[in-house]
Amino acid sequence: MRAVYPGSFDPFTPGHLNVVNRARDLFDEVVVLVAVNSIKHPGTDEEERAAAVRAILPVEWTSVTVAAWSGLTSTYCRRHEVGVIVRGVHNTTDLRTEYQLAAMNQSLGVPTVFLPAQPELAAVSSTAVRTLGKRPSSTQPQTAGHFGEPLVGPPPDNF
Repeated sequence: MRAVYPGSFDPFTPGHLNVVNRARDLFDEVVVLVAVNSIKHPGTDEEERAAAVRAILPVEWTSVTVAAWSGLTSTYCRRHEVGVIVRGVHNTTDLRTEYQLAAMNQSLGVPTVFLPAQPELAAVSSTAVRTLGKRPSSTQPQTAGHFGEPLVGPPPDNF
């Protein structure tokens, strides 16, 4: 089965890399779908972000491809015969938001699989990485983190 892992990936973090790595074990092929999100205002366009993701992915991950996309994820899935959407979540707030998107995508014929963040990296986000001005290393696929906005307050409710 083919899966798609959509996101704005501005930038692609060690947590994103971890989700892709785990999804590779579950699916025959994983497409990292670098998408346009009208709420977010990335520093580069989706083609440039897709190129940055390609540069980070280990070359031996031959079952992983990267595509830029500006439409609905479910439309991409139907056009490219992708059977499932993969989403990472790091806390219960994330899960609530992602659940709403999953319900919409399910109504459009594409189910979603949630992968919880690894606890030691759940607080890492693209926003935090951008703010600190650091890009993740491509040499550490075993690390994790990501998802959503930086955490404010106590540590996240991990799964």
